[in-house]
Amino acid sequence: MRKAVSLLAQHEEKARVLAGGTDLLALMKRGRITPECVLNISKIRDLSHIGHGEDGSLRIGALTTIRAIEDFTPIRENFALLYEAAHALGSIQIRNIATIGGNICRASPSAEMAPPLLALDANAIIISQEGMRKVPLNKFFAGPGITVLRANELLTEIQVPNLLPRTGTAFLKISRTCMDLAKVNIAVVLRATTRVCDDVKIAVGAVAPVPKRARKAEELLRGKQLAEKTIEEASQVVAEEVEPITDVRSTAEYRREVSKILVKRAISIAFRRAED
Repeated sequence: MRKAVSLLAQHEEKARVLAGGTDLLALMKRGRITPECVLNISKIRDLSHIGHGEDGSLRIGALTTIRAIEDFTPIRENFALLYEAAHALGSIQIRNIATIGGNICRASPSAEMAPPLLALDANAIIISQEGMRKVPLNKFFAGPGITVLRANELLTEIQVPNLLPRTGTAFLKISRTCMDLAKVNIAVVLRATTRVCDDVKIAVGAVAPVPKRARKAEELLRGKQLAEKTIEEASQVVAEEVEPITDVRSTAEYRREVSKILVKRAISIAFRRAED
């Protein structure tokens, strides 16, 4: 790992980092990216791991494949939304190669893993020759295809705090086909006691320049009875918070309307799981 950050410091903007390559190689073949050099980090063993740290948080190395996340039983049992997002990403062949670090660092507005990690209050661990820094994921995305990573920095790990009891989660995605990028994706983490929403995080993807939290909707739900009317109001607030565009996959109007529907469904699923 030291050699990798040394090479990044040496080449900086001239270099691109290769992990799984499912995005980078495709962009290079199309001529959309033409780096002077490519730094292949795929063999750095210290970056490929998944498990719990001493503080109980979930720790996922940047080179951990999406398939490994999908197959990790503690994630399926305790972080259902991460499992659902991993399962929704492309084909099994792609999931066997694509890494969580690559998915996050690509900073696509429609990245499957971004909304779940945002809703889980995850942190990105970043290193350079100057040292290490921890960046909350809600401050990691700076624009479409842009992150706060500096040219000499490397993402090494994603850290996810443990969930409190009576917390339910859900992830939903809608796309043209199972292999396509999302038209809309939604992640919800909700904690409830006797039908009252104690806390909630809602994250949306493919409906704004970056994956983002729907904070106004979260504020509306906190401390409220999770009645159908309240959930309907929150979903309407999400539809007002998003900033969708029209592109080859969908229209802005469709994305706004589907955001409202998916949020309502995801809140209901997360609430049901919180009660189980």
